[in-house]
Amino acid sequence: MQILIKYLLKEDARLFFAVQIIMREISPFELNENFFKAIGKDWTLVTAGDKNKYNTMTASWGSVGIMWNKPVAFTFIRPQRYTYEFMENSDYYTLSVYGEEYRSALTLCGTRSGRDIDKAKETGFTPVFDEKAPYFAQAKMVLVCRKMYAQNLNEDSVIDESIKSNYADNDYHRMYVSEIVKVLVND
Repeated sequence: MQILIKYLLKEDARLFFAVQIIMREISPFELNENFFKAIGKDWTLVTAGDKNKYNTMTASWGSVGIMWNKPVAFTFIRPQRYTYEFMENSDYYTLSVYGEEYRSALTLCGTRSGRDIDKAKETGFTPVFDEKAPYFAQAKMVLVCRKMYAQNLNEDSVIDESIKSNYADNDYHRMYVSEIVKVLVND
């Protein structure tokens, strides 16, 4: 990861580094990532909000593909998750992929609520505020996504009964179909 330190700021007796993360932008069609592994095994972070207030959570369900002739991400969030309200109130969000060295940080982001802790502080992640949505400097890849469609999953639409075991509390996910508008990679 390349980080360029621009200057040092002092604010409220805390020191902050203003950093420019040097990531390379590529087309979604240049992606070589195995998303079965990235989402299902390595996990990703879903992050929404802005520089004033944001939240992130670990996601291990989702997909990428083509829909309506656009590169898209399919993202699923349960309504009780703190990130849900940020997703509902934002037009954009990010999906980011990390190396195995961040497994414990991703575990924390998936088991602790941003209502109770500052996840960036607890994990040591450095937030970066893209013009559209936040992500973290430690990511090896970031998908910046623009929401296009949302729909609640529901019991009536289940065909395979075994799926219901994932919803013992009847807390079906909300699905977001989002255009991937930017892909950033850390070489």
